[in-house]
Amino acid sequence: MITGEIKNKVDKIWENVWAGGLTNPLSVIEQITYLMFIRALDEQEIKNIKNKTILGGNVELIFPESEIGQAMRWSNFKFRNADEIYNLVSNYIFPAIKAMKHGRLPDFDDTGKLIPVPDNEDETDGFDYFAKHMSTATFIIPTAMVLEQIITGLDDLYTHDIESLDMQGDLYEYMLSKLSTAGTNGQFRTPKHIRELMVNLLKPTPKDTICDPACGTAGFLISAAEYVRNNHTAEMTRDDWKHYESMMFNGFDTDTTMLRLSAMNLMLHSIKYPNVAYKDSLSKENTIHDAYTMCLANPPFKGTLNEASINPDLRTVTNKSKKTELLFLALFLRILKKGGTCACIVPDGVLFGSSKAHQALRKEIIENHQLRAIISMPSGVFKPYAGVSTAIMIFTKTGAGGTENVWFYDMKADGFSLDDKRQPVDVNDIPDIIERFSNIENEEKRKRTEQSFFISKQEIVDNEYDLSINKYKEIEYIPVEYPPTSEILANIKALNEQIMADTAELERLLNE
Repeated sequence: MITGEIKNKVDKIWENVWAGGLTNPLSVIEQITYLMFIRALDEQEIKNIKNKTILGGNVELIFPESEIGQAMRWSNFKFRNADEIYNLVSNYIFPAIKAMKHGRLPDFDDTGKLIPVPDNEDETDGFDYFAKHMSTATFIIPTAMVLEQIITGLDDLYTHDIESLDMQGDLYEYMLSKLSTAGTNGQFRTPKHIRELMVNLLKPTPKDTICDPACGTAGFLISAAEYVRNNHTAEMTRDDWKHYESMMFNGFDTDTTMLRLSAMNLMLHSIKYPNVAYKDSLSKENTIHDAYTMCLANPPFKGTLNEASINPDLRTVTNKSKKTELLFLALFLRILKKGGTCACIVPDGVLFGSSKAHQALRKEIIENHQLRAIISMPSGVFKPYAGVSTAIMIFTKTGAGGTENVWFYDMKADGFSLDDKRQPVDVNDIPDIIERFSNIENEEKRKRTEQSFFISKQEIVDNEYDLSINKYKEIEYIPVEYPPTSEILANIKALNEQIMADTAELERLLNE
């Protein structure tokens, strides 16, 4: 748990960076991420040296044994003066990370020229998964003083406050929460409590293989990983843990910065070999079929794509539409295995859009697969990013139908105010949603005037596959009885007489 004191320390680091002239939140997090990775390498090196000394085994070290190689270690350079630290990080450590291979950093010759790590296809290392996303990274911390302040602040946090890997993950999540603008394609960070709601509805197990094809900072994968660890650790076998650390969690994105952040995020949550990759999920280059048992996603809603780049498999399902929100739903159906389940966030337009593409996609899910639930969310859930109205759609890929009744829930509150401030409030429907969905058999007798209810497939078909909750929800109007008109007029007359009397008394007092 990240305490208020830890948050204050992070905020202080943030303020120092901003004061130094680096004001883009994404850039701040990215630069801090590099430094966290540098420190993580040194932490692992300490363990490697300990194992080599105690066990006497052939343990490969990360840092070169040369003078400059050892100077690149966090535990050595953090005591140097600001200018020396800045020179080491910018001219040696940062280029070395970008050239990291097989879990080892390259050395430098006497002229400062980088000596590449020898290639060995048989070797791999978890740190390589982060390093491979560093090819386009840029070191932009503006001054030696700012760099020294960040390093001092991080070292203080790790030395006095961060007690476990879980806390490192929570620390990183807190930093990511400072991202408050939507990306160019309409993507934005999904609030943690909404991600956890969706994960709790699907209940992943150690046997699942989970994908977010628009992963951003890997929030959904992190929430799924935390759920598995919190609910299944006692029963997990060695093979389960191997699966957990490598191929259980899969993410794709077209933003290299996001991939670096997601790789670090996953590593800080015990996933040693984060399988996040640069991939345009909707393009012809993505040929993945029937690969995952679970999809969790909040794909970008904004805009359309270049028609020539879209995978034709997806356009077949969406009636040749170029809208990303429809194409991603078609993608989920394609990449899921039969029996696999998806929980995704969609804009309300997907639920009731009248175009042929919208209707064709809804028909595909309802007729050929199993649509299980639509959870309507209030429009303020994604503030301050956007005020768009959204819903959570849950469906299972069957290829043979299976939709009988669809469960609808009208979420009115998520535990936070629905304005830009998003302050905690007492009203929260999320526990109720999880409870009702987990005991779905008890929902059959609910009336449409309640917060949740079932709608038959046939009624949805009769309404042209409309999935908006307002189409089916009934509002119970309670008649209000008013007194007779004569009584109302008498009350108004009496009130006017009282006002006149009070006015006259006031005038008398003023004239005395």
